[in-house]
Amino acid sequence: MNTGSDEPGEAVAMAADGVKVDDTKADGSKLERALGSRAPEFIKASRALHLSWQVGVFVVGLAVVVAGIIMLPLPGPGWVVIFGGMAIWATEFVWAQLVLRWTKRKVTEAAQRALDPKVRKRNIILTSIGLVIIGALAGFYLWKFGLVMPWKIKDQ
Repeated sequence: MNTGSDEPGEAVAMAADGVKVDDTKADGSKLERALGSRAPEFIKASRALHLSWQVGVFVVGLAVVVAGIIMLPLPGPGWVVIFGGMAIWATEFVWAQLVLRWTKRKVTEAAQRALDPKVRKRNIILTSIGLVIIGALAGFYLWKFGLVMPWKIKDQ
């Protein structure tokens, strides 16, 4: 079973109900929850109730993801809302749990790379060069046209 971990032979603490305990191991790394439904036990007991629960979770998650997709070109936190919808789906569906684990791992790796001194120095240099270029273009525009907006420039 793919748990999203890169470490082979990872030890996992299990609770009495078979769910992995979300705690830290002796070496300081986090343990992850087991994959599967997090519905209450009385809902899991009835197949029809559990199926209707899953349909409800899917519909609510879909509505949130669609709202996030709509927010991508419009004002609003589109990606945050999309990942919120994925988190709703992850309460019930293994595929969404795996996607979220993969996403968390990639975001953590990117954050660690961004904190690397070489990468930070490169990013600061590139940002400085970009700001100098934008400043030069703005200065040229002001020298050539003054503070007149482009749509009010007469044929010169």
